[in-house]
Amino acid sequence: MEAADFGWTSFEERSFRELDGDGRVRARVAATYTHLYRLLTEAGECLGQVSGRLRHEARGPADFPATGDFVAAHVEDTERATIHAVLPRRTQFSRRAAGTRQEEQVVAANVDTVFLVAGLDGDFNPRRVERALVLAYESGARPVIVLNKADACADLDARRAAMESVASGIPVHATSAVTGEGVDALQAYLGRGQTAALLGSSGVGKSTLANRLLGYDRQATLPVREGDDRGRHATTHRELLPLPSGAMLMDTPGLREIQLWAGDASLGDAFADVAELARACRFRDCTHQQEPGCAVRAAVEEGRLDAARLASHHKLAKELRYLEVREDVGLQRAQKAQWKAIHKAARHHKPRE
Repeated sequence: MEAADFGWTSFEERSFRELDGDGRVRARVAATYTHLYRLLTEAGECLGQVSGRLRHEARGPADFPATGDFVAAHVEDTERATIHAVLPRRTQFSRRAAGTRQEEQVVAANVDTVFLVAGLDGDFNPRRVERALVLAYESGARPVIVLNKADACADLDARRAAMESVASGIPVHATSAVTGEGVDALQAYLGRGQTAALLGSSGVGKSTLANRLLGYDRQATLPVREGDDRGRHATTHRELLPLPSGAMLMDTPGLREIQLWAGDASLGDAFADVAELARACRFRDCTHQQEPGCAVRAAVEEGRLDAARLASHHKLAKELRYLEVREDVGLQRAQKAQWKAIHKAARHHKPRE
């Protein structure tokens, strides 16, 4: 296997050559486990651990390898390796790390295209896709919307139109992972060396779609619940899978586990129609709530903007503001602890006589 086969580009090569240390090889993280990483190298696969230095210098979870990361590793034998450096990421999906601390955790890195998968069955919900779009824009990956389960949809045109109204010019493809309908259109994003990820709620058919793209049943699948067509997580961790086209595919657990870690710019990209209307608001910092002269609320009243879309915008904006406040509070606490340690050290310091 050549490094280009698992997505290595000139961007990674420049970073790799700038590192000190002989005997290190080009590698990519195919899957992460507890303290272990499955690596793809030009010589094959092996399991790796981070070096003591990398562990010591890590400032938080985001500095540790994630699925999709390119790394510099030293291979001790055919089965074991030590990861010495994580190369700069071209794109990354992040969430808030588990626990009370406000820390970023990277869940997927270096994805070129993200397929935002929505089910066309009874669980069809454009609001979830809006949330996923914020994540996609923040990551830097190219979003593509996939409406799966076309075989179970009685009114495909209406649902496609509903999704296109929130897509803001993003490609929308209707597929059936069961019958294969529309799946060939996704091959345009799956050239050699490209990396794509499947993102969506549990039960939308991501694992079945992954199996269809792979050409065999590799990922486990589970039936959805009767009544609401919601599913359980068939995929329990992120893993890179090689496709016949030469691309790499990452299947991911359901979207419900991912909390937003994004900025206002990504919200504006995901709601480009709202952002465009907001340009005509009387106040530049209009929140589109109660302010006079709000062009966005006027568009809702006139039927030019769906009220549910504005409500979704408000919900996600509130979540991002909460995240921003939590970040500020966490920073203040860290700075306070730092100064407390400095003052404590000063009190115990004895001046030279």
